[in-house]
Amino acid sequence: MGIIKISNIRVYAYHGCLVEEGKIGSDYRVDLSVKADLKNSAKTDHLKDTVDYVHLNRIVKESMAIRTKLLETVASLILDRILKEIPKVDKAKIKVSKLNPPIGGNVEMVSIIMKRKR
Repeated sequence: MGIIKISNIRVYAYHGCLVEEGKIGSDYRVDLSVKADLKNSAKTDHLKDTVDYVHLNRIVKESMAIRTKLLETVASLILDRILKEIPKVDKAKIKVSKLNPPIGGNVEMVSIIMKRKR
């Protein structure tokens, strides 16, 4: 087993319960890690034998472009796609953060963390 991590994927998206959030948008940060068997790819040195982090990044960006009210919803969409599209992934963990959320205070970010496994 091994872990592939992608940290600090920056995305501008339109998630939130407020109407203004759907119009104005906000900055988001996504951190993702997946567990997979990396023994074979370590031996073969072939991309087809591992989890392509370009594919992971594309799933994150495409899913973040779908407007949702809750961070939990978009995180769930991302995890579902990863497990559906990348059979080599056994487990996935995601952290989705809204930077400078409009909650009436000086808050750097609000985050949710979710996990899924096969």
